[in-house]
Amino acid sequence: MTPTNFILAQVPQTTVSDTVVFSQDSISAIQSAAQEVQAELSVWDLCLKGGFIMIPLAILLIVSIYIFIERYLVIRKAQSEDATFMQRIKDYICNGEIDSAKNLCRKNGSPYGRLILKGISRIGRPMNDVLVAIENTGNLEIANLGKGLPWLATTAAGAPMLGFLGTVIGMVEAFFALASAGSSANIGVLAGGIYEALVTTVAGLAVGIVALFAYNVLVARINGVMKLLEGKTMEFMDLLNEPA
Repeated sequence: MTPTNFILAQVPQTTVSDTVVFSQDSISAIQSAAQEVQAELSVWDLCLKGGFIMIPLAILLIVSIYIFIERYLVIRKAQSEDATFMQRIKDYICNGEIDSAKNLCRKNGSPYGRLILKGISRIGRPMNDVLVAIENTGNLEIANLGKGLPWLATTAAGAPMLGFLGTVIGMVEAFFALASAGSSANIGVLAGGIYEALVTTVAGLAVGIVALFAYNVLVARINGVMKLLEGKTMEFMDLLNEPA
């Protein structure tokens, strides 16, 4: 045996299978650690760690969702339009059947139906008085459709502030715990308190965003109803201005 062969014989041999087994063990350990981290950061656990601030935020979220759904359905119904309504009103008025026109408005039950009903009840008075009565009725209808919108606007602005308040309180508690730990303090004590405190900020921003989008959607819908009422008002006033 030559000296070179003797040296090579002393080197421990590593097989490919050993390397593969080691890699699989490492991957398994990493996956287990990742699963533990995911379990610790579940949404429910984070909500529980947010503290008492999470209670008013949850109430704001539930009420905002209820208002959005209820108002959305009401406004969508108000936007539904009967294509033959104004033509029938015109026929009744031209034929002098005022009571039939009023009954049609009552059966319609929509905001523009009540608008035209108010205008019909003022027939015979000066045109300016009829227009003012219709406009006042329209303003009342829009105000009724906008019920609950101030709550959504307040939630959109106030929920993030509540979240920030909870974060500040949590930060104070975290630093107090760090100071109380004395010489045994470590970064884990501070980091745990900080991430728990930030939960309320995330929750507050989420509730505020939901309320803001809900508010803007409803406002856009109400603007559509306003255009519909304006169109019906113009049609009715043109009808009254037509020569006999």
